[in-house]
This record gives sequence, structure tokens and C-alpha cells, in this order.
Amino acid sequence: ELEDLPAPKPYREIYVSAPHVEGVHLRFGPVARGGLRWSDRRDDFRTEVLGLVKAQQVKNAVIVPVGSKGGFFPKNLPRGGDRDAIQAEAIRAYKTFLSGLLDITDNIDADNRIVPPAGVIIHDGEDPYLVVAADKGTATFSDIANGVAEDYGFWLGDAFASGGSVGYDHKVMGITARGAWEAVKRHFRELGKDIQTEPFTVVGVGDMSGDVFGNGMLLSKQTRLLAAFDHRHIFLDPDPDPATSWAERDRMFKLPRSSWDDYDKSLISKGGGVFPRTLKQIPLSPEVRAMLDLKAETVAPSELLTAILKARAELLYFGGIGGYVKAKTESHADAGDKANDAIRVNGADLRVKVVGEGANLGVTQAGRIEFAQMGAGGAGGHINTDAIDNSAGVDSSDHEVNIKILTGILERGGVLTREARNQLLPTMTDDVASHVLADNYDQTLALSLMESDAVSEVESHAQFMAALEAKGRLDRKVEGLPEAAALADRAKAGPQGGRGGLTRPELAVLLAYGKIDLFDDIVASQAPDDPWFEATLKGYFPPALGQYGDAMQQHRLRREIIATVLDNQMINICGPTFPSRLRSAAGCDTTALVVAFAAAREILGIDALWDQVSALDGKASAGGQLALYKALAYALRSLTFWLARRAFKDKSTVKQLVEAYGPSVKALSALGTSILSPFEQKAAAKRAKAYVADGAPEALAQAVAVLQPVTTAADLVDLGNASSWSVENVARLYHQVGSAFGFDRLRSAAGSFVGGDAFERLAVRRLIEDMLSEQTAITQAVLKFAANAQAGEDETSAKAAVTSWAALRTEAVRAAKRTVEDIEQAGGGWTFAKLTIANAALRGLASAS
Repeated sequence: ELEDLPAPKPYREIYVSAPHVEGVHLRFGPVARGGLRWSDRRDDFRTEVLGLVKAQQVKNAVIVPVGSKGGFFPKNLPRGGDRDAIQAEAIRAYKTFLSGLLDITDNIDADNRIVPPAGVIIHDGEDPYLVVAADKGTATFSDIANGVAEDYGFWLGDAFASGGSVGYDHKVMGITARGAWEAVKRHFRELGKDIQTEPFTVVGVGDMSGDVFGNGMLLSKQTRLLAAFDHRHIFLDPDPDPATSWAERDRMFKLPRSSWDDYDKSLISKGGGVFPRTLKQIPLSPEVRAMLDLKAETVAPSELLTAILKARAELLYFGGIGGYVKAKTESHADAGDKANDAIRVNGADLRVKVVGEGANLGVTQAGRIEFAQMGAGGAGGHINTDAIDNSAGVDSSDHEVNIKILTGILERGGVLTREARNQLLPTMTDDVASHVLADNYDQTLALSLMESDAVSEVESHAQFMAALEAKGRLDRKVEGLPEAAALADRAKAGPQGGRGGLTRPELAVLLAYGKIDLFDDIVASQAPDDPWFEATLKGYFPPALGQYGDAMQQHRLRREIIATVLDNQMINICGPTFPSRLRSAAGCDTTALVVAFAAAREILGIDALWDQVSALDGKASAGGQLALYKALAYALRSLTFWLARRAFKDKSTVKQLVEAYGPSVKALSALGTSILSPFEQKAAAKRAKAYVADGAPEALAQAVAVLQPVTTAADLVDLGNASSWSVENVARLYHQVGSAFGFDRLRSAAGSFVGGDAFERLAVRRLIEDMLSEQTAITQAVLKFAANAQAGEDETSAKAAVTSWAALRTEAVRAAKRTVEDIEQAGGGWTFAKLTIANAALRGLASAS
């Protein structure tokens, strides 16, 4: 352990040195992936790689491997040499660098045995997983890397470097830009705008020959690109026609090695043009001056670029290399990109509403936070992080690697020839893209759900960060997260403008670390071995590979793939603090947590309902959708809690839980609100009405509105099994008990309780659990008293049974009810103290004689 190494510290580091190349490769776990960069920073390429791998580690939370990154510096590039000579020397350096990595990496033979490299003294355990990816300067080097791997007989073959001639070409797929566009669309949707059908204004960094910028600027025919720049030219178009400009950008994208200078100048609106960045001064038309709020008639290129970044457009889209936005509190050196010091701006100075980070490191983390808090003219801007927005590229590559590992098993088994595999891979391109874009959609939705609760969850987030720090998993300073005192100050400042909690860029980091932490826990648990998750593994791969279930079971990353899918599903829906909070509340382990979560999803039919809500994009209000999502998540969390305790106690499998509780929940759901107490019926009707008002179809609104009461079904099923009553009759009795003794009203009051610190809110949750337990206990007592299982077959008989039971305990019941009524009549709303007194009055009624 080298204490003086700058954070973050890698799991493994390989340094390669040769007369013509130096390089370094940093990995943060045994299963890791990331790009190899051709660095031009002779003296501090490790610093460059370390900065990149930090973002890679967070980005990789959505895929199976953790983050890694490499960089090499060619020492002998020919001075004054032509492009081909420079490229040839860089390739020689690249191949030597790769050889250095493979020289000390374990291999796997045809019999699936680990083979250590010859002539190496081994100090670590088995470590055969090494994959690389393209990066700056190495975008076309994948086939070269795979050639080196095959020369070594490395077990991954052409899965060693994704995106080669037999693989998924990111630019052809447009996958990175399409993923970033999911983020951009969500930002605008939550601002009430559909950018696929309504014109919107954009300024950007990049050119149409580039993958991320070029593809990105073709993803909506409503795009009005006002200005853009790369390292060569500045493009200005003050009043573009969406259709005409889209067609011209499309032509340029298809033109090999195009630049902004290839843009048909006759199609540019009045006052616009294309200008080389080499000019000392650039003349500005009245239209450009008005667009950029500049008074001077000529400006230096750097001043013009700064004005573009500060433009009053709706979207700032990063699709090119460079760091252009920092925070006021940072120096230009903090941005780590000296070449752009002259044009860089502060996050608070951005006037766009939305920033889309298709490229890496365009904005510092502090710059993002500043923009989220003070950008967009002080209103606060909409931004995620580069790790969120452009994760689709790494996600696509990871699918390719795992598909090739699977097809490698089939090749070795004689099931598939290499030629057949090469024909199969391109047929699955759309399926891979669909999986990847779903990840982008779900992950940005997860951020929106977290952001909507950011103020109320401040202390939970603080506790979660503290727990990660205590485990050595998180360094707040490295990740730009606030210290406890700063976060407390934000909480005191309140929710003005939604700024009382963590910002969206900070929440993105927390989301990633929640996934990283849970992933390790799931892999270490028995959960991936539950037979239920064989379908999860199969669902990860394209349908064309579905017939190869046996080979999937032999996949070296089988457990990791399952863990990644489950990890993302749980954190995306329930949030990063959910796993630790539930394990603590339910007193269960990770296996029981995962098993219960999967069972609850199946029992409640969450996936189908969730998809119905997602289908309302552009039809319902964004706020209405969030309310539906949150209701589904709340129900899922509740049932997971009940089932986790049972799964932990009985070591249940997912199938056992689904079979034990699924039919009863389905039966209760079919009855709708008819079995609920009058109070709960009114509450459910009110919820459904609100959902419909926000654009939800009536059937979906009703289904979501009654979901929460159904989550008590686990207790009701257990009561029914113990008494031979049907679950429907038990449920009627249960809800009549809730009505007779005011449990339903009290729980509603407790559930809407706002204020207090995290411990007070925890106490309220425990209070609600206590009330549920007491209601269940009284129901059980009435069941025994009634004896006749027909007592709950309708509302009248259920009410009569409860009344008869209570009549034998008149004094105790009267005293409890009087206490609750006195509190309600006193007015002033419910407080924690009042709820505690009411709960104490009701406690023990079940055993009263």
C-alpha cells in the first residue's frame, strides 16, 4: 500500500517502459475495462490517466466491469514527419505497450484452466480478465489490439478490444450520441418541451465528422444549431431553418473528414458564416452580435468562443474534446486543459437551460454543481455528468465483450464456427442498442426520482456517504461531494429553487457509488445462484443467443452479469440508500434482500406497470409520471421489506415467495378498492383522480392507486394460512379493524409527516410498522374470536365480527378511541408526539380481555 499515491488508488497498476514508449494502466478491480489513450503529456501522463479513470469508474457502474484506464506516450515520434509516419510509430508504441500488459497477465486454456505467464514470479491470485477499449488517438486501433492478443493466444481473442472490424462500431451505431440524447430529451421533457417535435436552439462543441457531435446533431430534425466550434473553425448561423440545416449537417456527416468549412454557405442564415480559428479578429454581423449579446463589431476568436459558451440558447451540447466549463472557486489549472484556458467559462455564467455531455470532461464536477445551482440566469440549470450522459459507448462495448465470451464457448464446443459467429454479430446490433439505450433511459430516470426527493433525503444521503467513507469506498474530495457540515448548511437553507439537497451532478455520483457498493455485495452473496435469475442472465443477451442457455451457465462472468442487472434494477427504482436501509430495518442479509426484491417485483407486476408509465412520455406531464413512478417504487419497497424478513428467516427462494404470496396478491388486486376501509377507499380514489388529471389512463391510475394497500398481503396470507380463512375474507376483516380503531387515519397522518431529522423520520417509519403490526395482531384476535371463516365474506359481516370482539373489551377499546379522538379534536395537525401517544393508546388492544 503506497500511502502517498494521489487518490483514487487503483486495485492494480502496470507501468510499461521501453526505449520508444512509456505507459501506465490502472484498474479498480479484477474485472475492469476502459480505454487506452495515446497521450501527448510526456511528463504527467499518469495524472491524465488518473483523472480519466475516476470518471470511468463512475461510468462503469452501469456495466459489469469496474473502471480501468491506460495511457501511453510514444517517445520517438518523427519530428516533422508526415501523418502516416507518425501513425506508424504510434502503432509500434501501442503494440509494445499492449505486449507489456499481456506479458504479466494470466491466460485461460482450452480446458478452462488458468495459465500464468511464463517466467513470472506470482504474488497475486488468478487474474485473467484484461480488456481494453478505444480512446483519444486509438479510435481505429481495435483490430491492432486484437491482433496482439491473438498473437499471444489470449483467451478473449477479439473480445480483448471491442469495436474492431468484427464488432459493434460506435459511430455507425451512433450509440454514444443516442445515449446522451436520452439524457437531453429527459431534461427537456421535465421542462415541458418535446425536442423531437418542437424546435429548440443549440450551441455546441464539435464538428459533423465526429461521432458524438455528428450523430448527436442529427437525432432531432427540430434542432436549430446557432453556433458550434472545433479546433479548426467557428460556425455561426443566427436563424437556422431546422429542415434545411439538418439536411446539410447530414450531408457533412456522410462526407469523409469533413469540417465546418465544408458547410454550404448559401444555406447559412443572414449574418452567419464559417471562420477559421487562426484569424486574429473575426467580423461580427448585427445578427451575430444580437444572438451573442456582443457590442463589438470584431472580436478575437477566443472572445467569440467564450460568447458562444455563454449564449442564450436552450442546449449546450458537448461532442468534442476539451474542458470548457469550471466553477468560480476553481482555477483554470483545476480544469486540467491548458489549451482552453483562454475561452473557459464558469458554470454560473452559462445561460442555457440544459447541458448535454456527449464528450468527456467538458465540464468540471464543481462547474456542473455551480451550473445546477446558479446557471440558466440564476434559475439553476439541468445537467447530469459525462459519466451518465455518455455511458452508452462503454455499455455497448461491454455487451460486445460478453457476447464474444459466450460465442467463444460455443466455438470451442464446436457449436458455432468463427464464420457463423461473424455473420451472427451484426444481426444483433439493434438488440444491443436497445439494451444500452434502455440503460440510459432508466439511469436518467433514477436521477430524476432522486432529485425530486433531494431535500427530504439530505440526511439519508449524508449518512450513506459517511457509511461509504467508513468502508473506504468513497473519497468526497476526489468526487466533489460536500462534507457533512456543508451539506447540513444546505439543508438549513431549505428547498428554495430545489437547492436544499444534493444537486443532480452530485446525485449522479451517489447513484454510481450505490451501484458499485451493492454490486460487490450481490456478487459475494448467494443471490446470483438462485435459479430464478437464469432468466435474468438470458435476458441480458440478444434473443438470437437465447437458445444457448447451457453455454450461458458456463460464462466466466455469469454471476457478475446477473449481479449487474439486479444491481441496476434495484438502485434505479429504489435509490442508492435503499439496500443498506432495508437490510438494517428488516435485519436481513443481501441474499434475502435481492430475493425479496425480485419476488416483490414479480408479485406486484411492477415491470408491466413501470413500462406503462414510461409509455406516457410526451402524453402525461413529467411531474405526473414521477408521481406514478414514486408510487410504484414505494409499494415495491414496502413489499420487499415484508418479504425480506421471511426470506431471511426461511432461506426462501424467489420462486417460493412468488408461489406463496403471488396468487393472493393477484386475488386482492382484482377486488380493487372494494375490500378497503371507507377512509382508504377515499384516499385511493383521490390518488387515482390526481393521476388521471396528470395524464394517466384510468386503468393505470386505478391499478397504481390501490397498489400500496395490497403490500400488506404478506401478513394477510400468513394469517389466512394459520386460520384456514381465505385471504379475501382476512383482508376485509383487516381493513375493518383499521377503520374501527383508526389505524388507517393514523398511518396516513404518519405517512405525510414532514420535518424532523433522519432519526425522527426513522422513528415515524417504525411507528407505522408498529401500527401495522398492531392492526395485524387485532385482526388475528378477531379471527380466533369469530371462528366462522364466513365472517369476512362481505363488509357487513366483517364489521359485525370486529364490533362483537370490541364489545367484550369495552373499557380498553373506549379508552383507546377516546385518546385518538381527543388528539384529532385538539387540532393543530399531527406531530410525532401526538402520533406516539395515539399509537401507545392502541398498543396492546389485541391482548386486552
